[in-house]
Amino acid sequence: MMQGMTLPDVDRWSERVTVALGQNPSAFAGPGTNTYLVGTGRERLLLDPGEGRESYLPVLMAGMRAAGCERVTGIVLTHGHPDHIGGVRSVLDALGRMPVWKFPHEAFDRGYEDLEMRALADGDVVETEGATLRALHTPGHAPDHLCFLMEEENALFSGDNVLGVGTTIIPSVSGDLGQYMASLARLLEEAPSVIYPAHGPRIEDARGKIREYIAHRHAREAQILAELRKGPRDPITMVRVIYADYPENLHAPACQSVSQHLMKLEGEGRVSRRAGPDAHDPVHAVWSAR
Repeated sequence: MMQGMTLPDVDRWSERVTVALGQNPSAFAGPGTNTYLVGTGRERLLLDPGEGRESYLPVLMAGMRAAGCERVTGIVLTHGHPDHIGGVRSVLDALGRMPVWKFPHEAFDRGYEDLEMRALADGDVVETEGATLRALHTPGHAPDHLCFLMEEENALFSGDNVLGVGTTIIPSVSGDLGQYMASLARLLEEAPSVIYPAHGPRIEDARGKIREYIAHRHAREAQILAELRKGPRDPITMVRVIYADYPENLHAPACQSVSQHLMKLEGEGRVSRRAGPDAHDPVHAVWSAR
């Protein structure tokens, strides 16, 4: 969990990476969204512009000064959740028009049609002086999620797929745990040396952290199956046992992740949900082991 964690507003994490904190702390975002100035020259890329808090722009300007950056020439987005794409307009208003790169997705791109949006697909490259970002389509947390491997450092910008502290929420509606597990396996194959996450501190043991994430999901699955062997359960009942040590304000997002595990297990034929008025809704359905 990242509740109560603090990070500096501006920090240099490497010769090529300066982080400016998005000024949007919360129970789910931790200290806020990490936004990154990437490159070594006077012109840099901005990876994720946060959610658009007014207090963010002075922090971004301070980050530019710390990095020796005179101009941002493009915005690169990991995905379309509000705390990542929401700051696009305010940054463009402050710094001028520039291209915005993103994996296209109609639902998440709605309302941004007037921007100079450039489509990124798996394997595409965005470059600036001193930094080459290779896009990795890594859905699961979100269908449009991209991670970026910066080839000069073998460093991974992981977006929300791997966090500095805690684990990733898989939304019950737009997420997909099966895809997410495949994305983690893909990231492990890429064998990055370091991870720059969207929330929380830099991760030095990149491959160890990814393995930890995979093991965590397998352990959660085992806990869910153990609960269902005791009898039919709905997700919130399981959450109160499995997440007993977590604050109650985190139980709702935990329900979403448990529901995603159940849908994955249902697809594998290992669990089933009872017929009834709530059966269509995985969060409120009653589930049984098969």
